Amino acid sequence: MNDTVKYVLDESRIPKHWYNLMADLPSPPPPVLHPGTMQPIGPNDLAPLFPMALIEQEVSTAREIEIPGPVREIYRQWRPSPLYRARRLEKVLQTPAKIYYKYEGVSPAGSHKPNTAVAQAFYNRESGIKKITTETGAGQWGSALAFAGALFGIEIKVFMVRVSYNQKPYRRALMETYGAQCIASPSDQTNSGRAILAQKKDHPGSLGIAISEAVEVAATHDDTKYALGSVLNHVLTHQTVVGQEAMAQLEMAGDDPDVLVGCTGGGSNFAGLVFPFLGAQLRGGKKRRIVAIEPSACPSLTRGKYAYDFGDTAHLTPLVKMHTLGSTFTPPGFHAGGLRYHGMSPLVSHCKQLGLLEARAYRQKEVFDAGVQFARAEGILPAPEANHAVKGAIDEALRCKQEGKSQVILFNLCGHGHFDMQAYMDYFSGKLVDLEYDESELAMALAGLPSVKAA
Repeated sequence: MNDTVKYVLDESRIPKHWYNLMADLPSPPPPVLHPGTMQPIGPNDLAPLFPMALIEQEVSTAREIEIPGPVREIYRQWRPSPLYRARRLEKVLQTPAKIYYKYEGVSPAGSHKPNTAVAQAFYNRESGIKKITTETGAGQWGSALAFAGALFGIEIKVFMVRVSYNQKPYRRALMETYGAQCIASPSDQTNSGRAILAQKKDHPGSLGIAISEAVEVAATHDDTKYALGSVLNHVLTHQTVVGQEAMAQLEMAGDDPDVLVGCTGGGSNFAGLVFPFLGAQLRGGKKRRIVAIEPSACPSLTRGKYAYDFGDTAHLTPLVKMHTLGSTFTPPGFHAGGLRYHGMSPLVSHCKQLGLLEARAYRQKEVFDAGVQFARAEGILPAPEANHAVKGAIDEALRCKQEGKSQVILFNLCGHGHFDMQAYMDYFSGKLVDLEYDESELAMALAGLPSVKAA
């Protein structure tokens, strides 16, 4: 049989708990520090930004965190998401490997992001919050939070990285359709935005800058909280519904992955797929190769330094130890806007330090080559971010072909590219080029890392 095969669970199999990797790590990650005292932060330090329920999840070491009933009810609209066996792609590649992909593009917003957006909106609503600010790169997270805000009656303000704001007008329109306000960042609405514009009026923006603007608004308005779409522990935990479902679906298929692949920007979709499998491994289960794929133009895992750094450009956030390119680093404006973050999730970074995963960086054109090859075989057009995972999975399948190994490869196709058609138009017209970051800017950003004494 050469057709793609879909494995779908009954909605009764939607996970009832999120999985928390903190419970199974051989050692905990370094603490989050207050930038003023250089001491570990407490719940009160985060209270201006997040409701207490999310703060408790952020520091939790419980293996399971119950998913509230209202959140699971909304999940039913698209969860469980399908798992596909990519038989047509396997045939094109002439590989002995089996390739599976978990497809998160079936959500209303078109990506994995609603898995945490719905949860965060719910907890904010339960604590009486009516307004949330956030940032977004390519717009996937902003779209997801706008969707969740509409469901729970919360006003959403999104600071969208300017280069993506201009590249992806339809993603912006989707946010506005859901009722959110979308603002190009850097903007003239915040002190941090105005400071950046004063230095360079046509600044392309970065996720670090957009985070600064969103955090500033939340921190200076008592009726407003902040929501982050990646990086933080509770965000990654909410995404583990992806990996838990994939485990059950692969059991249906009679397979067990040897290799797990995911794209990485801040770490949420990667962790969502990988962490449940990694937790099972840490509890004595099957050992797997875990491969994180990032853009070579913003290579935090492969070129960044593992060090304490700010999560934003204006230095309004606590200090976290992560693989970072420096909080002032501005990546070039490549199309995978969701992967243009200067740092990597502390939990993903910690796993990298422990040797639990490997990282690889690809250029823009080669990931679009892979995405087009995938679309022509499987019929699904990936988002530019997801193309990185597609390229990683294809390379693993070709390695199996070269080595004569029949391994099982699983990757997360974290979103569709229906709002990214300009990127594909640029690709087909030859306008899509491989962008390089400025080595001197990277050196300056890394030289400016905060000084933190070793614990």
